[in-house]
Amino acid sequence: MASAESLPTSVEALTLQSTASTSKFPGCFPTLNPVDIYREHISEELGKVADVDPAIIYTRLQWTNTLDKGDLTLAVPSLQIKKKNPMELCKELADKFPDSDLVHKPTASGPQLQFFFKGKPLIQTVLSRVLAEKAAYGTNGNQGLKDPSDPSKGKKKIIIEFSSPNIAKPFHAGHLRSTIIGGFLANLYTVMGWDVIKMNYLGDWGKQYGLLANGFEYFGNEEALQKDPINHLFDVYVKVNKIVKDQEEPINELKKQIKEKKEKSEDVSALEAELAKLVDVSEDEKARRYFKSMEDQDPSALALWRRFRDLSIAKYKQTYARLNIDFDVYSGESQVKAESMTNAYKSMKEAGVAEDSEGAVIADFTKHGAKKLGKAIIIRKDGTPLYLTRDIGAITERDDTYHFDKMIYVVASQQDLHLAQLFKITELSGHKDLASRCQHINFGMVHGMSTRKGTVKFLDDILHDVGDKMHEVMKKNDAKYAQVENPVQTADTLGITAVMVQDMTGKRINGYTFNLEAMTSFEGDTGPYLQYAHARLCSMTRKSELNVDELPSANFDLLTEQHATDLCRLLAQWPDVLLNTAKTQEPVTVLSYLFRMTHMLSSSYDVLKVIGSEPETKKARMALYAAARQVLNNGMRILGIEPGAAYVNVQWGRIVS
Repeated sequence: MASAESLPTSVEALTLQSTASTSKFPGCFPTLNPVDIYREHISEELGKVADVDPAIIYTRLQWTNTLDKGDLTLAVPSLQIKKKNPMELCKELADKFPDSDLVHKPTASGPQLQFFFKGKPLIQTVLSRVLAEKAAYGTNGNQGLKDPSDPSKGKKKIIIEFSSPNIAKPFHAGHLRSTIIGGFLANLYTVMGWDVIKMNYLGDWGKQYGLLANGFEYFGNEEALQKDPINHLFDVYVKVNKIVKDQEEPINELKKQIKEKKEKSEDVSALEAELAKLVDVSEDEKARRYFKSMEDQDPSALALWRRFRDLSIAKYKQTYARLNIDFDVYSGESQVKAESMTNAYKSMKEAGVAEDSEGAVIADFTKHGAKKLGKAIIIRKDGTPLYLTRDIGAITERDDTYHFDKMIYVVASQQDLHLAQLFKITELSGHKDLASRCQHINFGMVHGMSTRKGTVKFLDDILHDVGDKMHEVMKKNDAKYAQVENPVQTADTLGITAVMVQDMTGKRINGYTFNLEAMTSFEGDTGPYLQYAHARLCSMTRKSELNVDELPSANFDLLTEQHATDLCRLLAQWPDVLLNTAKTQEPVTVLSYLFRMTHMLSSSYDVLKVIGSEPETKKARMALYAAARQVLNNGMRILGIEPGAAYVNVQWGRIVS
């Protein structure tokens, strides 16, 4: 029997189930996945008539995206039965397949065998399981075991590094996408039984913090810092950068003059002295010196930097909470130990990866069979390490600290080359196994993301803008608006859902245009529509006045309509959808399934009416809709979306409450 255990607060209301039951087929869990019951049955029966090992058939059975093609299909040529025409063989196997209590006679469609599940036993199995397992339905903790045959060896561990904004700089679209996709992956791996560590690797080190510290001395305000640290520090950063830019003009002009005079072999000593004076008093040089004091562990310099960092993280936590995301570790560039970077450099040097080049140290990947990766600077001419060295130090540190089985970097596709260089240099430095356990999950760009008040884009600005837009949509109908108990909060939740669903609608690698009008619509496959579908099912439960705890005892034999069978066929697929999503690592895999379900639900309401039907029929239909609401709820939570129970739909002239 399946057992449940609670998950961390980040996926509150999701639970995880695993099983000790075994099957002769690897990766088969009939007590967790209803479709596995059918896979076992079809494999055994077809194996007999085809004279093929059932284990071979089991691995060839595929699930379908459209129910008209069956619940499971088999490409007969994949069985490699020789000396028979695949089309004729397909028809022969369909005819020979024995009568079954679980499936109809298979249909031969060209070289494909299509298997359709019989309604009555499927409805009984699926509804009973969903109503009993609730949030745990579809999860499979066995997937995350180090050794499925020996659970005592524990779970596999995964680090997911995502979001990773730069302190005092805008939280741009790339950070938003990383946050949404990373949160989704953390939820997915959690319900697949992995031990998940969510890490935020902040951009929190470098010369810019010297610039920020000096700028704060000129433009800082304690009250503003405490009230809104991220926006205030950004304001300070912009102002001090304006000074830097103004100072760069005469400096660059002098550099130009010096270059021209040198070309004419003229004396430049006076100009060079003047340049040295300008550089010495420049904000850029002051920032460099300040950062040097940070690197030298100056207590006062580090104390101010730490304040900026801690206040920013506290603010980030509030904003992330709105997206149903928390982090186990707030790391950052500052946290990588100097010792780790030194060791990383030594490993590169010893492996012959690092080489001197005009005063700097570089890695020339073309010499190591990776021409596409080109060359990368590891240490600048002034002796300071670059991101690559710091990142290599971070990889080995994390491996030593967490002993992870897998680490995922959720970073935009613009960093494809950097991550490829990082993994390659890790491999070449003698850490081939470590490199093989790391993966880059990339994503495309977002276009057109400017606020209605300007172009600077912090995450709070994004969420406020969309919440305001949802509020405007809601206020278009005064009568309906008046019935919403907390319209601002409702608009905020709808807005967050709108942003997340728009981001997840296509494949990760595809960019998209940030479209306020489209994402906040209740028409089409949008976030608000998904919330509306969930809210309508919640409303139906309340209006039925039935005791939900009694729904499992309903007479499911009364669900004879094709709509009921088809809805259960779709609900049966949810465990497979999760397993497939673990392979694709695409949020759209889950989202597409949820929209398929909401479309099917929408077409069922007039056929499978609850209110006004006979008492026993009413109870059975309500059990069906309760199961659908549960699976919809489970799917939304995997995506990181908080399912609502009461949302207004002004455009359709309805209110669900």
